[in-house]
Amino acid sequence: MGMELDPGTSAELRAEGVPLEAVLAFAPLHKKALGIACGLAGGLLVFAVTVFTLVVLGGNDTGLGLLGEYFYRYEVSWTGALIGFFWGFVTLFVFAWFAAFLRNLILATSVFLARTRAELRQTRDFLDHI
Repeated sequence: MGMELDPGTSAELRAEGVPLEAVLAFAPLHKKALGIACGLAGGLLVFAVTVFTLVVLGGNDTGLGLLGEYFYRYEVSWTGALIGFFWGFVTLFVFAWFAAFLRNLILATSVFLARTRAELRQTRDFLDHI
């Protein structure tokens, strides 16, 4: 498998009897890696659509120029394709990084709450044994 986990955390969870599938399912997402992957995909998409519009459609107005309202200095041109790549990358990088951050936060919080509840259930009758 291509996924690397922190050896200490992985070994600790495996020692507790947690199946490997669960360890992998609850592993945090790498925010920067997801951001770069999605950013490249978004940048390439804007670049490719702009180049397609220029080459195949001859730069005819397809509504693509409206991206200039959101992406500073973007226009349907060869320079605009590079500017669109930059802004597509930045936009999707930030979105994906934040989505991974929220997913990791929500997952960590829910795992923490589940473990805390389980520990409290185990020690509920602690005083009965004294």
